Amino acid sequence: MSTNSPIATASRINPAMGEQLKNDGMHDADQATDQDWKERCDDAIDEMARRGSPFQASDLVDQGLIEDPPDHHQWGPRFSYAARRGVIREAAASKSKRTASHSSRLVTWVGAA
Repeated sequence: MSTNSPIATASRINPAMGEQLKNDGMHDADQATDQDWKERCDDAIDEMARRGSPFQASDLVDQGLIEDPPDHHQWGPRFSYAARRGVIREAAASKSKRTASHSSRLVTWVGAA
């Protein structure tokens, strides 16, 4: 069977499994994150949301609100948590230009209020 056949493609496409793997990875990253950094990051996200301008994780660092976490994967759970709390919402998405991010999805956020 060719790897380009509809059957092979269908077996590789499983949105529910992809979402579960993403959630598992975010859970693991969050578990590996220092509680103090989490709290300070949440406060920094809240502050940027109150300012009303679109922002990304790097803006929190550039504004001196928080330092980068030891692993860049630790940003995702904090932004996801803020979105679930209704503090922020996605404004746009693009691909990261940072080599270490492997062209991962880069979200621009705004305050949800």
